[in-house]
Amino acid sequence: MSKLVTLLNGPNLNLLGLRQPEIYGRETLADVIARATALAGEFGLDLAAQQSNHEGQLVDWIQAARSTSAGIIFNPGAYSHTSVAILDALNAFEGPVLEVHISNIHKREAFRHHSFVSRRADGVIAGCGTEGYLLALRRMATLLQA
Repeated sequence: MSKLVTLLNGPNLNLLGLRQPEIYGRETLADVIARATALAGEFGLDLAAQQSNHEGQLVDWIQAARSTSAGIIFNPGAYSHTSVAILDALNAFEGPVLEVHISNIHKREAFRHHSFVSRRADGVIAGCGTEGYLLALRRMATLLQA
């Protein structure tokens, strides 16, 4: 039986490929999810991908993952820097959590250098473009084998 990994994407990631391609690239979120789903299958994992611009919806999905998912890969977008509610929800999740940022948040504006999500994350991947999602899946597969 394969293990389910929840892949969550926060605000504005629905505009991936269109919004600031000089920072985030030209690949769409659908492209990223297709590549990630294929790679997950190679590791014997199932992937449930969701995106929302709404903090409460992301909290609901994190809470739901407690009973369905072995791990969470999460690009919280701007909520990284603002959401204690998301941190609290992640703290109630017992499996591994990996945080992904397409850009290197540490090379950007100072307010982006802090992430509440990082306080819970078992690993953080930043600045690797959309390949960061695939790196996170590889790491998640390793963590779930342990």
